[in-house]
Parts: sequence; C-alpha cells; structure tokens
Amino acid sequence: MARKKQFDYFGELEHLAKNAHQAAELLEVIARDYSLEKLETDAEQIHLLEREGDQIVQKIMKELYISFITPIDREDIVEITQRLDDVLDTINSIAYLLSSLVVKELTENAKVFITFAVEATAGVLTATKEFAKFKNSKTLHAMIDEVSEIEGKADKLYSDSLKALFTNEQNPIEVIRWKNVYDQLEELLNASESVVDVIGGLVIKNS
Repeated sequence: MARKKQFDYFGELEHLAKNAHQAAELLEVIARDYSLEKLETDAEQIHLLEREGDQIVQKIMKELYISFITPIDREDIVEITQRLDDVLDTINSIAYLLSSLVVKELTENAKVFITFAVEATAGVLTATKEFAKFKNSKTLHAMIDEVSEIEGKADKLYSDSLKALFTNEQNPIEVIRWKNVYDQLEELLNASESVVDVIGGLVIKNS
C-alpha cells in the first residue's frame, strides 16, 4: 500500500508569502499610474491573490487537524500562517480602502510607503523560504534584520506624514481620509515585520 505523500507545510507557507509579495508589487503598479476610475479593475488581481491566500490557509489548517507529525509545533505553524495571511489581507484592504475613501490622487509619501512594502514583502518571502532550512541558512538572519530596518524607515515616514498632514491640511475630510490611509500603510509594514519576528523566534526555539 502506497504511503501518503507528506504535506509540505513550508511550501504552502512560501506560497502564501509569494502571494503577499506579488500583491505588494501589484499595488506598486497601481500607485505608479494611479487612477481612481481604473482602481477597481486594476485591484482585481490583488483580490484574487487574497482569496487564493485564504484557500492556502484553509488547506494548512485542515492538514493540521489530521496530521500526526508536523515539522515544527502545530501552534507555531498556525502563528506563522496567520501572520503571513495578515500581510496579504492588509494589502487587499488597502486596495479597497483607496476606493471606499474615494482617493483621487496618491501623495508622494504614500508611494514611498508602497515601495517599502514591496521591499519588506520581498524580505518576508526570502525569510519564509529560508525558514525551511534555517539550521543551514546563511541569509535568514540578514533578511530578518533587513525587514526590521525597512519597518523602521516606515515608522519615520509615518510620523513625518502625519505631522505634515496635521500641519498643512485645512480640510478635515482630507485629514480623516489620509489618516486612515497612512494608518493602513503603516499596519502593512508592521505586519511584515511581525512575520520575520515570529520566524526569528521559531529559529531560536527549534535550534
């Protein structure tokens, strides 16, 4: 009788991280030639990646229910899965937020935030790939540090953006609109750092 093929948890986590990075890249493409009129159509691929991400999460959780043996503790797989899903969900929510808040033009700071997001999710993807071989990886710790550094730059950008917003913008509607957008962009960078923080902790735990 043929043995059941072992479920590839690390491969599925990498798939989730790849979707998040692709979604960030799509958001950057939208930002580069931003148009509110085209936003709904342009963002559809992001929504598709997010829905596929949900299916990956469900697949991982379903397998955890029936697996006798897992490569690392079940609760650790759940945590990293949820953190990766948070990144993808936040990118998706930004695309919806720009539409629901009727953002007609992106600020330069918002575009820089999105560039940071592409860089951070690239680091998350590399860190997730390397996590499967963390005992021999030569780049994992560098990736964790790199994503944390990007998040630090995003923190400064967030602070500067809010200061400029509350100093220069007289229209309260614009203040509310951009405060919401900046908050969500900052949350995206926080979510990315959270993934590598979890990976770093799990490397220590499993070493």
